[in-house]
Amino acid sequence: MRYLKWIVIVFVIFCGFLVAKSGFFTVSPETFEYPILLQQTISGGDSENNEATETSDAEATENTITQPAKEGVFSVEHSELKNVTLGSTDVKSGYKFQIELTSRGAAIEKATFSEFNDRDRKNPQPLNIISPAKQTKGPEVLAMANREFMLPEYDKQLRLENLFWQSYEPETKEDGSQSVRFEAIVKEQNTNQPFIKIIKTYTIRKDSYLLECDIKVENLSDSKEQIRFNFYGPSGLEKEDFRTDMRSTVAFYTDSEGQVQTEIANTSALRKANNSKSLDKTGSNFVWTAAINKYFAAILVPLPDANQVYCDWVSKKTGLLYDPNGTSKKVSRDAIIGVNLNIANRELSAAGEDGSTKDYNFRLYIGPKEKSIFDKNEQYKNWGLVNVISFNSCFCCPNCLINPLAFGILAAMKWMYGLWPHNYGIVIIILVFLMRLAIHPLTKKSQVSMSKMGKLGPKVEAIKKKYANDQKEMNKKMMELYKEQGASPVMGMLPMFVQMPIWIALWSAVNTSVALRGEGFLPFWITDLSTPDAAFSFPTPLVIPLLGWHIASINLLPILMGVAFYFQQKLMPSQTGAVSNPQMEQQQKMMKIMMPLMFPIMLYNGPSGVNLYIMSSTFAGVIEQTVIRKHIQEREAEEEKGKVSVTKKTGGKVKKKKPKPFFKS
Repeated sequence: MRYLKWIVIVFVIFCGFLVAKSGFFTVSPETFEYPILLQQTISGGDSENNEATETSDAEATENTITQPAKEGVFSVEHSELKNVTLGSTDVKSGYKFQIELTSRGAAIEKATFSEFNDRDRKNPQPLNIISPAKQTKGPEVLAMANREFMLPEYDKQLRLENLFWQSYEPETKEDGSQSVRFEAIVKEQNTNQPFIKIIKTYTIRKDSYLLECDIKVENLSDSKEQIRFNFYGPSGLEKEDFRTDMRSTVAFYTDSEGQVQTEIANTSALRKANNSKSLDKTGSNFVWTAAINKYFAAILVPLPDANQVYCDWVSKKTGLLYDPNGTSKKVSRDAIIGVNLNIANRELSAAGEDGSTKDYNFRLYIGPKEKSIFDKNEQYKNWGLVNVISFNSCFCCPNCLINPLAFGILAAMKWMYGLWPHNYGIVIIILVFLMRLAIHPLTKKSQVSMSKMGKLGPKVEAIKKKYANDQKEMNKKMMELYKEQGASPVMGMLPMFVQMPIWIALWSAVNTSVALRGEGFLPFWITDLSTPDAAFSFPTPLVIPLLGWHIASINLLPILMGVAFYFQQKLMPSQTGAVSNPQMEQQQKMMKIMMPLMFPIMLYNGPSGVNLYIMSSTFAGVIEQTVIRKHIQEREAEEEKGKVSVTKKTGGKVKKKKPKPFFKS
């Protein structure tokens, strides 16, 4: 039984790690009036804002100019600062989000959902999913902005995110799609002649989570010119989880054999890498990059050129962290993440010739991490957007096992929700009942086996004393004893083995399901299954001395969970039997104390949907154990009275049956 003990301990430790890594207790424009001159070298630039997009050694070698740079000074004049809005936050409008654009950088100022709110219990507002980063130095960092536009042959660059682009009036077509165009023209400073034109167009459509961003660069000069630029991707995603920071930047690839590969950098990895980490992967085909949090994703897909399968004009992908707190070890709640793309060198033919223009087309998915959405859209399936969803796994329960289980559980929950209750709290309780029902035969056999094992204590101790110096013979005799008495140590472990991947998959599914975000169970309690149940909230969070834990509310579910664990441990069959084994008795006492305390502490600020499942499952287990225990006691009583025939399975010798006569007299 020591093996069972160690399996339980390892499982508890892993569960603790799974929960503990998410944290135990946590509380939950400038005006430019001068033209911008292309006078800075590529290696120089703005030192305060250039660290996130420094050119790598390989890229620098690739783009090294082997001949003297051309002469030339260029400028772009500012237009007026103007804001443009596309879409709507009204869910009845048919738009999934509202995009606020600014002529400064021709960038996204803010993206706000129409279907999701910020979960403020007193005054819920539409949720902002994308917003500018607040820098400690320099201007704000905007989303989807052209940062540096470079002319390698002239050894010059232009900071376009600070430029006020020419903005045109938005257009609405008959199908309801809306678009707006921004334009910037680079001129030769000496002749004031147009040199390069850049046009950026944004388009959104009804009933779509996609934002289309198309950039067209046109050479207006009478000679070939080389261009290169850095492009901000989506940024501004805030922390969604009340306990931990599940935000990450991701780059998605496929190799030559079509196998999926990803490069991921979470906020901790970005901080360790000085707020900027490469997402490049050599030898693989780049498909998309994204900034994600617990429930939502902003996925930027650069579309390949005609007759190309994969995009080959993105040379570098970088994950970024913007934190007003600077470089402190702990990432602040105000910090946001984003991605940056370096667009490779491109030669443009002279004006009027073939190849004088270059189109860069991007598609930005702004929406929930929802498998059903990704599966229904053929384009999303081709891009492999479902890979943005990840679940917790371990060496014993890898992704190949956890992911199908978690997706299956989510699909079952969604089906049950639409079938009858329209209440995910009830769905979770039904799920508990179905899971308990499915593994009941195993649980029953396990309890019966553990009860028998407990009664074999005297015989086990006798074997241990007799064969104390012969481990091999001792194990052999013990296995013979178990077989003779119909007991099995493995049977006691089997339900644990079965439940481990199911428990982890359930935790992952319920913990990360966007369907539970904002969904309530009861109108007066557990009003949001994705947050702590908060039966009573304190005006100011309480701080536990020495530990530094912040308690913002009284959460009843973890307390009820502790009560359930106490009764469950109390009903567990004893493993010591009639023999006094001080060490084992002490271990059992520790388990009975540890389980009712450890999980409620770890899950005190956990999502109430997860806590509701664990509490319901534990109370259901208590009822189940009571019924099984009563059944075992009744069976033992009947065996003692001789009403039940004794077999090997019931722990005795098989009685030989008397032969029947061939005929009756």
